[in-house]
Amino acid sequence: MTRDTRPLIRVVAGILLNRDGDYLLSSRPEGKPYAGYWEFAGGKVEAGETDFQALRREFEEELGIRILAATPWLTKIHSYEHARVCLKFLWVNPGQWTGGPQSREGQEWSWQKAGDFTVAPMLPANGALLRSLSVPRRLYGSLKTGLYGENSMGAYRVVPFDPAGTRDANVLVGADWRQTETAGTGQSVWAEVETQTQWCQAQEKGADVIVWRVCNDVQAQEAAEALRQGVSVPLVLAANGQTVARYGKLWLGLGAHAVVRDETIGENHE
Repeated sequence: MTRDTRPLIRVVAGILLNRDGDYLLSSRPEGKPYAGYWEFAGGKVEAGETDFQALRREFEEELGIRILAATPWLTKIHSYEHARVCLKFLWVNPGQWTGGPQSREGQEWSWQKAGDFTVAPMLPANGALLRSLSVPRRLYGSLKTGLYGENSMGAYRVVPFDPAGTRDANVLVGADWRQTETAGTGQSVWAEVETQTQWCQAQEKGADVIVWRVCNDVQAQEAAEALRQGVSVPLVLAANGQTVARYGKLWLGLGAHAVVRDETIGENHE
C-alpha cells in the first residue's frame, strides 16, 4: 500500500447532543465532495483559528447554532480521494449550545440515536466513530467483575473475557494481547492497559475501546499525556476514589470518554 504523503488538512466536527441524548447529523450540500452523504457538522480550521473557534464558526454558518463550549473527544486521520484530513471531534452537550438547526446551505439535518441510524449514506470516515458513540459516558462496576451503563438504546454491559463464555457481549481483555483475536467475536473488544507501551499496543491491535487502569500518579499523568496528544478510540480511565478525586476532572476535560470509580484498584504512589 502506498503511503499517503499529502499534507494534513485540519478539520473539526461537533458531536452535538440534545436533552434526549440524540446527536445531530447533517448532509453535505451540493457542490462539495461527497454531496448528499451524512456527517457530523463542522469544517476546515482556518489559519489562526483554534479548534473551538473553527467549530463555533462552522456551526453558525451552516446551521445557525451558537456553540458555547465543547470538549475534545477523538482524533482521526483519514485519506479521501480529494484530501488527507486530520479530523478532530468535539462533544457539545445539552446546555452548551443555543438556537435550532437551520438549513443555511441547503443541507438536510436529523437527530439520531447511537446504534439506531436511519440516515444514509454515511461519510466513510465516520463508520467506526458511529460505533464508538454507543459506548456510555457513565460507567459503573469494576474491571474484575465487569462494567455497566446505559445508552439511548438501553442497558450496556462489558464482561471480562472468558474463552468458554458468551460471544454476544462487549468483552474486556487483559494484558495478554493474544486474547484479542479470540475475543473478536463479541460486539466490541475493550483492551485493559496500565502503561504507555500497552496503550500503543492496544491501538495497533485495533481495540474498539481502551481502559487505562490507573494505580499511581505516574500512570495518571501518562494517561493525561495520551489524551493531550489526541486519541483515536474512546479512552476510559479506571481508578479508585482517591485517584478519581485528584484526576477525574482533568481526564474528562482532556477528552476521556468516561471515568470509572473502581475501589478494587489499589494505589501505589511512585
